[in-house]
Amino acid sequence: MSAWWAQTRAEVAMAIRRGETLLVTVGIPVLLLVFFSLTHVTASPAGHRVDFIAPGILALCVLSTSLVALSIATGFERASGVLRRLHVTPLGRARLIGAKVAGVLLTEALQVIVLGAVALLLGWRPHGGLLGVFDVLFALVLGSAGLAGIGLALAGWLRAEVNLAVTNGLYLVLLLLSGIVVPLTSLPSLVRRIVICLPSGAMAEALHRVLGQGVRPSSADWLSLALWAVAAPLLAARTFRVD
Repeated sequence: MSAWWAQTRAEVAMAIRRGETLLVTVGIPVLLLVFFSLTHVTASPAGHRVDFIAPGILALCVLSTSLVALSIATGFERASGVLRRLHVTPLGRARLIGAKVAGVLLTEALQVIVLGAVALLLGWRPHGGLLGVFDVLFALVLGSAGLAGIGLALAGWLRAEVNLAVTNGLYLVLLLLSGIVVPLTSLPSLVRRIVICLPSGAMAEALHRVLGQGVRPSSADWLSLALWAVAAPLLAARTFRVD
């Protein structure tokens, strides 16, 4: 446990110190939150644009941190031999992956605080009440676990340069097709069903339901999030290579 916690703290410290990571995990989400809340570039089903944009940006934070930042950083750590050295310590592969996922969750907690404060300053009034808080936290944790599993699987399978390109490409696709800044109602019905099957899409839809409409996430949202939260980390743990 001490080795796992030490590595978790190291992961959070490295994430905070990396300028490019801060840009992806905090800078870009804040800019997108302000931009889409104050402009009419995309359609918004809510009365106030920030009421629709804020839940989507919270989902974007998880997508940016769990998938992009984690996958790219881990890929280059693997290429430089850092993971090989960590693998032979008492930490081991399973606790290494666990430390990275835990580090991501702690980083995302900081993101939620920052983004929530900015959204409130822009006039955001979230719905859901106390029960909605638990729904949101549970959805964020499940979505984070699923996306982190995908990111680690890519980082442990692809070369660092290829992983960089694939992860960024996947990020753009999920950003546009997960209902994060573009309402699902603007997409064809077939695409909407596919989106809910993705961890980012199910997470964004759950947050929009709770924070934007004050209703519980659907059973399809929970099923998709739970399946990804279990399957993706297991896949990463079984296929991850340190060299």
